[in-house]
Amino acid sequence: MSGADGTSYDVTPYLPGPRAGLPGLRRAAAECQGCPLYRDATRTVFGEGDAGARVMLVGEQPGDQEDRQGRPFVGPAGGVLERALADAGIDPGGAYVTNAVKHFKFTVQPGRKRRIHKAPSLREMTACRPWLVAELRVVAPEIVVALGATAGKALLGPDFRVTRDRGTLLPWPGPDGDDASGAKASEAGVRGLVATIHPSAVLRADDREAVYGGLVSDLELVARLIGS
Repeated sequence: MSGADGTSYDVTPYLPGPRAGLPGLRRAAAECQGCPLYRDATRTVFGEGDAGARVMLVGEQPGDQEDRQGRPFVGPAGGVLERALADAGIDPGGAYVTNAVKHFKFTVQPGRKRRIHKAPSLREMTACRPWLVAELRVVAPEIVVALGATAGKALLGPDFRVTRDRGTLLPWPGPDGDDASGAKASEAGVRGLVATIHPSAVLRADDREAVYGGLVSDLELVARLIGS
């Protein structure tokens, strides 16, 4: 796959063999140069959490703090997510968190140093999808949670709308494509997907309490589905 400028988008040369667990995937992803996002990002930010988690939460991409620390959901939005999981009755330590795109995409305004988040393109999400498929194969969660519109589109396709589809158990089609072992993502054994807002939406909201309550309500459905 190539961009309009002829730049190649292909992560498959960096994928490890089919027996790689999460540590092997994480080491391999650290060397990924499968799309141009690696050039400006500080590092690859791979998923982390319980390797046998029943719930996998998928966000959009790392933010500024995640890029600096090399860990997902360690910034302000991560704090909101951890609190919401606990309030919904889900042990944050028993979940697995990751992003659809593993490198921070940003822009810097002239004369300023602050890095401003920029949404990944469909081509970038598609290029990075094999890493997510590989994580699904290893973790084999029961429920996948899409955090926000970008994650939902990465998992369910461009017709996904978070305002329309959130808070219900949706059928699991799995991301397109195979992982390094050739196994289809749909073979991961996922029961379904629950979509909700990205926790950063709480931080941007005028009525944070109401928006946070909606996030918790969506996650309470997940808690009921896994019997927490």
